[in-house]
Amino acid sequence: MSAALVKKSNLKKGLSKHRLIGLTGTNGAGKGEVAKFLQKKGFDYVSLSDVIREELKSRGLEASRDNLIACGNELREKFGPAELARRAAAKINRPTVIDSIRNLREIDYLRQLDDFVLVAVDAPVEIRFERVMRRGRNESVCSLADFIAKEELEKRNGETGQQLEACLLAADVLIINDSSLEELWQKLEELG
Repeated sequence: MSAALVKKSNLKKGLSKHRLIGLTGTNGAGKGEVAKFLQKKGFDYVSLSDVIREELKSRGLEASRDNLIACGNELREKFGPAELARRAAAKINRPTVIDSIRNLREIDYLRQLDDFVLVAVDAPVEIRFERVMRRGRNESVCSLADFIAKEELEKRNGETGQQLEACLLAADVLIINDSSLEELWQKLEELG
């Protein structure tokens, strides 16, 4: 299987012809690389995870994966499931890639904005675990088993929590990124 194999595509026009491109996907799948590619095409960048990082910083807390998940869930619980998308949308002035979408209500909110398309990025779990270990963030895991267990929590976590599995299914495009960065970029070029 080649990198960035598109499993489904509901695009009616080329990817980069959309005003807003949302990114969802599993940890270590390559969402950040897709975002970098789109930034090179002139898109601004907003991350729902950065919204949470800002909140954690204001509270004096470390931006560990556990804290990001807990704080994001807390903000959705307190202010509504689309709160992170609302905060991110307030920063949008021009064509923008919106990273780290993890709740169906975030998708619903963003679909109400002008010309939105959702791209999901995934890869086999072993590849993603290796990538995550190489990037050196505080992931709060040290083994593949821990990584898988944490991901299971992200997949099905109620209306105000992480709903990663449902977000993957709601995507307009699903990209399997299981090879090289060059192959990922080639597939993104093909998507227009």
